[in-house]
Amino acid sequence: MRDMDSHLRSVDSRLQKLEIRADDTNSRLQKLEVRAYDTKPIWEQALKEIVETRRELSKRLDRIDAMALETRADLRDAEDRLDKIEPKLPQ
Repeated sequence: MRDMDSHLRSVDSRLQKLEIRADDTNSRLQKLEVRAYDTKPIWEQALKEIVETRRELSKRLDRIDAMALETRADLRDAEDRLDKIEPKLPQ
């Protein structure tokens, strides 16, 4: 009977320690969640700015591509005009 009481006290003590650790873990988790909510607006703003920057860069690249195509077309026109003025000499 004494062994049983001793064993039950040991189990009870271990359960109390586990409860204390669980409470501590829960408390730490709540603190982390609060911090996560504190930084959420910052990350949302950063993400919004990243998306806006990508859109702006995409627009600028489209304009650069259009200018490059226009320049190529102008160059072809100039080459055609030169060919009419100066026929290529046979080699």
